[in-house]
Amino acid sequence: MALVALVGSIALMFPLIFRASTWACLFCFTTHEERLRLCQMFVGTEGPKLGQCKDSLTAAFEGLSDVEINYDERGHLHDAFTQMTLALQEVAAAQGSFKAAFPSAAAKMKKTIQQLKKAQDCIPPCGVQEVTRRFYCWGCFSTVCDLPLDCPGEVAAQARQGRGGACVGPPESPFLSSPVQDVTVKRGDQALFSCIVGFQLPESELTYSWKFAGGGVRTQDVSYFRDVPGAHGYLARIRPVQPTHRGTFSCVILHDQRPLARLYFFLNVTGPPPPGETELQVTFREVMHWTPREAEMIEPWRPSLSELLARPQALTLGNLFLLAATAALVSATVTVLVWVFFRWYLSGP
Repeated sequence: MALVALVGSIALMFPLIFRASTWACLFCFTTHEERLRLCQMFVGTEGPKLGQCKDSLTAAFEGLSDVEINYDERGHLHDAFTQMTLALQEVAAAQGSFKAAFPSAAAKMKKTIQQLKKAQDCIPPCGVQEVTRRFYCWGCFSTVCDLPLDCPGEVAAQARQGRGGACVGPPESPFLSSPVQDVTVKRGDQALFSCIVGFQLPESELTYSWKFAGGGVRTQDVSYFRDVPGAHGYLARIRPVQPTHRGTFSCVILHDQRPLARLYFFLNVTGPPPPGETELQVTFREVMHWTPREAEMIEPWRPSLSELLARPQALTLGNLFLLAATAALVSATVTVLVWVFFRWYLSGP
């Protein structure tokens, strides 16, 4: 019995739900107070005609029950409903009939909606594509493409000759099934990754985050990745490639810190470096990173007498002769100075 009552209650709710959905556009962009005030201006604040006015307003907008619009056009549609409400208030002030005014207003609103910019279609296979976001009047909500965040390896690696390496660039071939794009580069060459997707990205507040899972790991597990310092744009370059670079690189495209897409590249390093090329590249890199240092002053050693005598080999025959000569010269100098002083002193008046 309880089950029958529950089913009956649900059956009674269906007309109410259907009725609400038939005027959802009006419900999304006007308030209950605005609609009530509008009918009160037409028929007064009380009486049976007030209910008739509300029903007529509901019926007039039944044709807009399944409307969906570009999410960015919500402001324009809200302004259009505001202008419509003001126009209907002017009709009510002029003692016009709501039975004629409501269908006319709904027809004009339908034309306005048809002129709004359409939302773009979803572009598979991945990504949060904000340009495809739609607003649904029947529920007053919006949705975006239900696609995975991780993008498969849809761009092919192009091998370069000579001093080049491998480059991952814009889509040039059908989507591949592997979620991680393989990139093979010879040791000492260059690897260039480009974080590009096949759908339109926002023009502002767009950032790129590059991460690396080393040790030759091929993975999509974010716990293995570490930030790559110095890589902030949509391009990331490794030059020259070394065996330590073997692993998975990940690029995350963010809009206002919200991830839009994530791409993976597995870098496989093969072969020895070309003869003499790696040495030249290393030398060039060292020159580019060289900075001049302050010149160091190299002063000669001038030991004191105590330091000289403390040395084990200091008291050689030559050093002893030099010390004796120095002592004799100092003694003679002192004697001459004393003799000159006394002569000057005794010769005075």
